[in-house]
Amino acid sequence: MTDYLYDLLAPHFSLTDAASTPLAPDNDTTTAQYLNRLSTLSLVALETTEPQSLAQSSHSTLLSLQALSNRSHKAFITSAGNLSQLRISIPQLTRNAQNLRDTIPKLDEEAVRFSTKYSRAAENPSLERRKKVMQLARNVDRLSDILELPSLLSTAVSSAAASSVAAGGTSFSTTYSSALDLYAHIKRLQTLYPDSPLVKDVASQAEDAMKEMTTNLIAGLRTQNLRLAAAMRMVGWLRRVAPELEGLHSDGGTGTGEGALGALFLVCRLANLVSTLEALDPLRELADQETQRRTRNTDQKEGTSNSSWSHGHQTEKFLKRYIEIFREQSFAIVSLYKNIFAPDQAGSESVIAGLRGIDSRVKTSSSQPTRLDDPLQCLPPALATFPMHLVQLLTDTLRTYLPNVQDKSSRESLLTQVLYCAASLGRLGGDFSMILTEMSTAVEEHEESAAYEWEEVTRKHRALAGRLEQLTGTASKGTPQVTSPLH
Repeated sequence: MTDYLYDLLAPHFSLTDAASTPLAPDNDTTTAQYLNRLSTLSLVALETTEPQSLAQSSHSTLLSLQALSNRSHKAFITSAGNLSQLRISIPQLTRNAQNLRDTIPKLDEEAVRFSTKYSRAAENPSLERRKKVMQLARNVDRLSDILELPSLLSTAVSSAAASSVAAGGTSFSTTYSSALDLYAHIKRLQTLYPDSPLVKDVASQAEDAMKEMTTNLIAGLRTQNLRLAAAMRMVGWLRRVAPELEGLHSDGGTGTGEGALGALFLVCRLANLVSTLEALDPLRELADQETQRRTRNTDQKEGTSNSSWSHGHQTEKFLKRYIEIFREQSFAIVSLYKNIFAPDQAGSESVIAGLRGIDSRVKTSSSQPTRLDDPLQCLPPALATFPMHLVQLLTDTLRTYLPNVQDKSSRESLLTQVLYCAASLGRLGGDFSMILTEMSTAVEEHEESAAYEWEEVTRKHRALAGRLEQLTGTASKGTPQVTSPLH
C-alpha cells in the first residue's frame, strides 16, 4: 500500500529541487511511516487539517534547524574545513608512517649502542665523570663550607690579634678558642679524607693561619704586665696549636710535663725584662759617664782622697731603679712559671740545687735510667738554670756600676735593696745571697773594706728581719731566709 501511494505521488514532486525529494519507502523509514499515516486519514482531513499540520511541522523543523545552526555553526565550519583538508592529511600521514617505519631500526641500533656504552656492568670514563659531576652538584654546599674554613680561621686569628693590640697587649680575645676549634675540625677532615687535594689545600692554608697565631701568642707572652689568667690561657692555646713543643722533653725527666713550653715562656718573659731594663738607658748613659770619670781619676791618681765619697749620684739612681725593676720582674716571672706549669717537689729541689751551684744532673741520673742513645744525656729543667742567668744579669751590672757609688750610706742602701731582692726571689726557692759574696764591689785597694761593708749590711738586714718577725709574731713556713755570707 505504501509503495502504491508513493508511486501515485511521485509524479507530483518538484523536479527542480532534488534535495527535497523524499526517498522511497524501502530506503527511508520516515517516508514509510508518513505514507502509512496518510492512508489512515479521511479525505476531509487530507484537505483541511493535514496541510496545516504539515505547515506547522515544517515551521517547527525550520526553527529547530535555525537554533541548531546558531549553536553549532562553528563546529560545522571547522568540520567542513577539516573535511576539506582530509584529502591532504591522509597522504601526509601515510608518508610519515612510512618514514617512522624506516627509522625504527636505526633508533633501535642507537638504543642498543647507548645501553652498551653506559652499562653499569663495564667501566666507562664518561659514566664516571658524570657520576662525579652529579656528586659534586649534590655536595656543592658542603664544599663551599669547606672552602670557607681557611678564610674563617684567618679572620678569627686576625680579629683576636687586633683586639689584643687595641687593648695594649694586656687582653687576649677568646676568639683564639674558636680558631682552635676550626683548626681541629680541619684536622679531622684531613684524617677522614687523607687523599683529597681539596682537604690538603685547606689544611695547608690552616697551617699558615696557625703559624700566624703561634707568632701572635709568643708575642703576647712578651707583653708588659702579663697577668696569670692571660698567661695560662696563652700557654693552653700554645699547647693546642703547637703540641710538638710540649713533646720536646727539656726537663730531664722531672715529671713537670712542660716540654719546651716552659723554656719558651721563660725566654719570652726574659725578653720583656730586658726591654724594660733598656728603658733605663738614659740613666745608664749618665752612669757610664761617671764610670769613665772614675776610671780617668784612677789612672791619673789625682784627687782620689778628696773626692772618694762624693761621686756616683747618677749611678745610684740608675742602680736603685734597676734593682727595683729586677726584683719585681724576676719574682713575677718565676711566680708565673710555677703557677702555670706547677712543677713537682723534685723540680723545686733541682731549682734550688741549680741556684746553689750544684749539678742537678747527678740527682736526675740517680733517679731515672740514662738513655744510651742520647749523647747529651738529660737536660736540666728550664727553671733550674734560668734564675742563674737572672742573677748573672744583676751581678754583672753591680760589678760594673757599684764602684761608682762612693757614698757609704748610698752603698749600704743599694746592698740592702739587693738583699731584699734575694729574699723576694728566695720565697720561690731562689735565694742568691750566697752568690753575692763572690762579687767584687770595690776597687782593688779597698777589697777588705768592701768585705767588711758587705758583712755589716748583711748583719743589719738580718737584725731588721728578726725584729719584723717578732713584731708580726708569725714567720712564713718554708720561706728561705736570707743567710749571711759569713755563716
